[in-house]
Amino acid sequence: QVQLVESGGGLVQAGGSLRLSCAASGRTFTSGTMGWFRQAPGKEREFVGTVAWSGGGINYADSADSVKGRFTISRDNAKNTVYLQMNSLKPEDTAVYYCAAAQHRVGGSRYGVENEYDYWGRGTQVTVSS
Repeated sequence: QVQLVESGGGLVQAGGSLRLSCAASGRTFTSGTMGWFRQAPGKEREFVGTVAWSGGGINYADSADSVKGRFTISRDNAKNTVYLQMNSLKPEDTAVYYCAAAQHRVGGSRYGVENEYDYWGRGTQVTVSS
């Protein structure tokens, strides 16, 4: 059974950094797509970014509160782990962050579609104080 476990969340001041990890167990991922999503209080869960296990496929959300340029997604295939490095954090980045795994490679237009992902972690809380 596949399990995804997020870690690395916490409380940080605005302008600070955190690195989230998502460790996958139960199978070795050599293909497919990993996604990062987040859900702020009172809001729907939103797409943050993706990375493909087989190389490339790193994409970030084009939302108004864009994470581009501040967040970096990476993976370590040997550890079956993906990371979300978050810099220059803002109070609006406060949310529960989730990782998700799709057994297939998710197409560009579908990155943010939650139904594309087969497995989900339980999330890790990130709180950014002003």
